Amino acid sequence: MGGDDARLRAVVSLAQTMAAAHTPRGSWRAAALGACEALDGSFAALSVWERGPGRLRVLVNAGERAEGEEEFPEEETYPVHQFPEITEFLHERWAGGGEPDAWVETADGPVGGTPSVGVRGYGRGYCQQRGAALRRRGRGCCVVAPIVLHGRAWGELYVARPVGEPVFGRQDADFATVLASVVAAGISQAERLEEVRKLAFTDPLTGLANRRSVDVRLDEAVEQHRADGAVVSLVVCDLNGLKRVNDTHGHAVGDRLLERFGSVLSRCGAMLPGALAARLGGDEFCLLAVGPESDEVIRVATELCDRAAELELGDGVACGIASTGDPIGPVVSARRLFRLADAAQYRAKAARSTEPVVAGRDGEVIRLADAPPRSPHDRRHLRGSRP
Repeated sequence: MGGDDARLRAVVSLAQTMAAAHTPRGSWRAAALGACEALDGSFAALSVWERGPGRLRVLVNAGERAEGEEEFPEEETYPVHQFPEITEFLHERWAGGGEPDAWVETADGPVGGTPSVGVRGYGRGYCQQRGAALRRRGRGCCVVAPIVLHGRAWGELYVARPVGEPVFGRQDADFATVLASVVAAGISQAERLEEVRKLAFTDPLTGLANRRSVDVRLDEAVEQHRADGAVVSLVVCDLNGLKRVNDTHGHAVGDRLLERFGSVLSRCGAMLPGALAARLGGDEFCLLAVGPESDEVIRVATELCDRAAELELGDGVACGIASTGDPIGPVVSARRLFRLADAAQYRAKAARSTEPVVAGRDGEVIRLADAPPRSPHDRRHLRGSRP
């Protein structure tokens, strides 16, 4: 892409496309594709340097991928020690500017028989590993731009051209350095947005999902049930005795009880593949499972009740279950399933049951769910949705 105006437009387009991405993967893909187009490349990759295991992990491969290259590879990693130009500055801190510049490698060796394009000593030595990788994948040259985030080396942006295309030059390397800075800003923004999303869908005390997350997942689950008959089960739990603990021992102790039950719920939920463990608010929790048969959900919920009864200070849980795998009638909305599970939980609490009460296996639950609320206490348990 020639000309200053064209490259300026490419920078703006890259920044805008990354800003519009809704997920980290979307942001990575936008970065790789934008850089590939801006540098007239045929292929681009974005990788992160993982200090702990000492490896370069590929996040995304974009453009014309070679055989075996996946767009979002799960296990494409390379030991950092194979890339001496990385180890030179991997542990350096880059504050107030002075970030490392991009460099060029070719399949045939250094450009023009001289050390590869680079400055400040980084990337001056020809990297045999990169040259071999270029030849193996039918590429003629590449430009590698380190990405610095929060003052530390974060990873690299890699753009390649096929054999027969012009080799990247000094101006291309300089432009790649600029693109890497734009990518770093985009990654930083994506990380902040991801953290905001996480907070929006996570209960801050227990670390479980919150009610908003349950609402989204349950709506999706009910749609899946209506489309292909998938079994959807909802387990609603009320942690008994929390008010007494708060009044007697203080809210700090009550919070610890909530945290401990949250851990128990999470461990039990892990027995159901893909289940979502959540705190709905106050002393109310739930498990949402899609796929497992209702008998399996009941088995796990029974174990949950047993483990909750062993918690110090608490008085166990009141547990209600509603599952499309049981005779509960048509479930056309998330609200219906929630009302049934709530009614079962209310039934368990009223009966002081130490085991789950299951909608469809207790006729009283169906009547409770379908009857209009009769008192403020009933409304608390039978409302179709919580604030």
